[in-house]
Order: sequence, then structure tokens, then C-alpha cells
Amino acid sequence: MSVYSIIELVGSSPTSWEDATRHALATASKTLEDLRIAEVVKQDVTVDNGKITSFRVRLNISFKYHERV
Repeated sequence: MSVYSIIELVGSSPTSWEDATRHALATASKTLEDLRIAEVVKQDVTVDNGKITSFRVRLNISFKYHERV
């Protein structure tokens, strides 16, 4: 039987929501093991002088819980 943890992350990118998602997952994978599912919960943009300056995604990421012995 397996147990999974879920955390919420926010990724950002100056180019796209897809790039923001990739960046968040790449960063998370440096410290979390066995990433399983990433669910985009929300997308938004930041705006400056009427222009989009960054794309942001809020993700729920699940990863396998490893019990420390």
C-alpha cells in the first residue's frame, strides 16, 4: 500500500503558463522524490501598464510518502 502527500506550489514564467508549470515541477523534483501528479488549480497573470509581465500557475503536486526508519 502507498501513501501520498500533496503540496501546493506556484510557478511563474515571463513566457507562458506551460513554462511556469515546467519550472515549478523541475524545481520541486530537485528535493521531492517520486512525483506522481500535478494538477493545475489556478492560472493568472501579472500586469504592468496594461501588459502581461508574467504567467503564474498554482499547482497541487502529489508525491509518494517515504517513511523514515
